[in-house]
Amino acid sequence: MLISELKLAKELIRKPSVTPEDAGAINLLAKNLKSLGFNCKLVNFKNIKNLYAKLGKSSPNFCYAGHTDVVPPGNISDWSINPFKPVVKNNKLIGRGASDMKASIACFVAAVSKFKNKNKKFKGSISLLITGDEEGIAVNGTKRLVKYLKRKREKINFCLVGEPTNPSKLGEMIKIGRRGSITGRLTVIGVQGHVAYPHKANNPANTIVKILKKIKDLKLDKGTKNFQPSNLEVTKINIDNHADNVIPGSANAVFNIRFNDKHSASSLKRKLNNIFRSMSKSNKCRFNIKYEVSGGAFLTKPNKTTYMIQNIIKKITGIKPKLSTSGGTSDARFLRNIAPCLEFGLVGKTMHKIDENVSVSDLKKLTKIYENILTNYFN
Repeated sequence: MLISELKLAKELIRKPSVTPEDAGAINLLAKNLKSLGFNCKLVNFKNIKNLYAKLGKSSPNFCYAGHTDVVPPGNISDWSINPFKPVVKNNKLIGRGASDMKASIACFVAAVSKFKNKNKKFKGSISLLITGDEEGIAVNGTKRLVKYLKRKREKINFCLVGEPTNPSKLGEMIKIGRRGSITGRLTVIGVQGHVAYPHKANNPANTIVKILKKIKDLKLDKGTKNFQPSNLEVTKINIDNHADNVIPGSANAVFNIRFNDKHSASSLKRKLNNIFRSMSKSNKCRFNIKYEVSGGAFLTKPNKTTYMIQNIIKKITGIKPKLSTSGGTSDARFLRNIAPCLEFGLVGKTMHKIDENVSVSDLKKLTKIYENILTNYFN
């Protein structure tokens, strides 16, 4: 049985699976995989549906990882179509999730159907690890699936994550690692008072502004061989004060650091806490800080599989993809704990945007790339 990547991509996009809703996307995918002979295990954690599907039982196990959840469409009236009723216009498949990353999943399933049609018996197994919790807080998806597979002693030998890695053209970029991410939620506590009597109060707004300037001006590093420089960005500043003649009692800010392999979450926390402690003390304020760590910096050292995939992409697209660690976080940060992994998918320039779309010809090329990867991997 052969599966069409375009048809399956459209069917998946029609499922409005905005995180944490599944809307039938996982079941649709499982139905298609079962038709190819996959053993499908639905693994639910709280309100999140996940899928681990496997074809074959022997080693090696080549795994494709991805997510069926999508970000909200925003104002639907701004779209040229209904975002969950996909349309092909001018060789572009338009719909929420087209780029990130339902069409990539469809390409891999189509590739497996073609590979299986030509290779009735192959030595090894093919698996798909699919979550519905990548665009959200990513707690009950791949992170817990990885722990589940460890408990089951399920071995994955190599993992390909189908995220949209290419900035503008298919074939430009393979991701072999990512920077780490840490979010800090800072509260500075002063003394509330009347604006006409500032000597009887202590305005925390003054202190938090000084602190934010200090941490923003930190030169964390200049980058490393494999990573761009670490950077800190202030993302929120808030003072919950409803009166114009009151000096507030507290001020809040949120910041995020994307850090390379020169740092760990622990080393950054120590550096920041020293600044908060010192500046709060000198300004006679108190502070409270809460951190959320999404993952540390990691790198999958290129091996023969990496170079094999790179050569296949070049052969089919005419472009030799750059091995990169740029961009945000992905579920590869969890998967790298159980297998070497890299990321390669479609073009990401319209992901999360109005009229998100992918080239239909790119879908055919990506299916061909994925099929060739399977053929080379198992031969």
